[in-house]
Amino acid sequence: MTENRIRTQNPHITIGIIGHASAIQQIVQVIRSFPSFQPIMRTFEHEDEIPGLAQALLSEAEVLLLSGPHSHRKAKDALPPGMPVHYVPLTDAGLFRALFAAQRGNRLEAGISVDTLTEAMVHRTAKQLGMASGEFHVYAGPAYSSAAELAAYHSALYQTGASSVALTGVETAAIMLEQQGIPVERLSPTDQDIIVTLERALLSTETRRSKELQIVVGMINVDNFGKIAERRGTEHEVQKFKLDIHRMMLDYVESLDGYLSHLGGDDFLFFTTRGIFERETGGYKTIPLAKDALQSYGISLSMGIGFGTSANEAGTNARAALRKSKEAGGNGCFIVREDRTFIGPLEMAEPVESVLSMTDAALIKRAEDAGMTSAYLSKLLTHRARGARTEYKVAEVAALLQVTVRSAHRLLLMWQDNGLVEVAGMEKVPRGRPRQIFRFTFL
Repeated sequence: MTENRIRTQNPHITIGIIGHASAIQQIVQVIRSFPSFQPIMRTFEHEDEIPGLAQALLSEAEVLLLSGPHSHRKAKDALPPGMPVHYVPLTDAGLFRALFAAQRGNRLEAGISVDTLTEAMVHRTAKQLGMASGEFHVYAGPAYSSAAELAAYHSALYQTGASSVALTGVETAAIMLEQQGIPVERLSPTDQDIIVTLERALLSTETRRSKELQIVVGMINVDNFGKIAERRGTEHEVQKFKLDIHRMMLDYVESLDGYLSHLGGDDFLFFTTRGIFERETGGYKTIPLAKDALQSYGISLSMGIGFGTSANEAGTNARAALRKSKEAGGNGCFIVREDRTFIGPLEMAEPVESVLSMTDAALIKRAEDAGMTSAYLSKLLTHRARGARTEYKVAEVAALLQVTVRSAHRLLLMWQDNGLVEVAGMEKVPRGRPRQIFRFTFL
């Protein structure tokens, strides 16, 4: 048995995840889009280890997630009532993927033996693929049969020639079959299956339920409003433009069941609840208002969202988040949570490949100690999220930070001395010395 942890700064909800190493690896990739979770990973090699692992997580985790129904049953039996325990189910999509892998390996020569899935699911998939239902042998034994029993079922069919490949959703059974030299493909969940399960796990926690009605404060600023207004021909057109923007803000806040206040000029303030805001943003991923503003009026917005245990704390955090959005160059939205950690940038008017980059207090402190201002850090994080880059030439850094090439070179050397930057390679040029390529290691 091995143990892995993914640490996040000042987490809100700790989720214990138990599974085989392959299943854990897939869940790790998906759970990054759930910033409310701090996952604690436990991997096992034998199912007998599951009860002990589950009991050990009782004092650390608020909710448990198992990689499959068999593991879930063993964990559930070992835990007291009331502890939320979930598992990632197998669906038809997992069967599609396993059949595709078996076909690529030229293993569909005879019948196919399947466990974990129901007969109805298998027959439905066979019909969609134009395959005969008789080609499939579906395990009809007890729902929670042991891995040894499943392996014996597949082995018997293979030995008699009734099956040329086994499809199993139990990792231990797959390992046993491989040791016997029997062709096997694993039935594994899709990323969407994992996302749905994580959403259910999140909603089942006491912490999440208590935060549903928490007050959220949002601050919105129209970027470069003065310059945009100057392009309007008359004062009458400027006033109509302001009314159009105000109407758009009202429609957006209405979708949040919130309350909007116009602070004058190009600033707006709104209040809503955390549960509604999370649902409308798809789990803190995207701000639909920004796209509407760009498409309808050609403007970009800077937004700051504040969470807090009181309205005062939420308002203070919203102002800090708006300042972070402005420092990042506008057209962005950041969230500051109760523990003063950042979530952002959220997707605005342009697609963002990697949203929900976590900016914690320790990283900010480390950057400041190395001479990197908050404004520089915000610009780098925003550009990283939108372009998925970590390596830059000096001229590119200068353009990004809006400084001279000489200043950019000086900053890079200072950050290199403090471990934030390293030389990733050299670029050859037709004339002159090779140019250095710098990698921002903290990104």
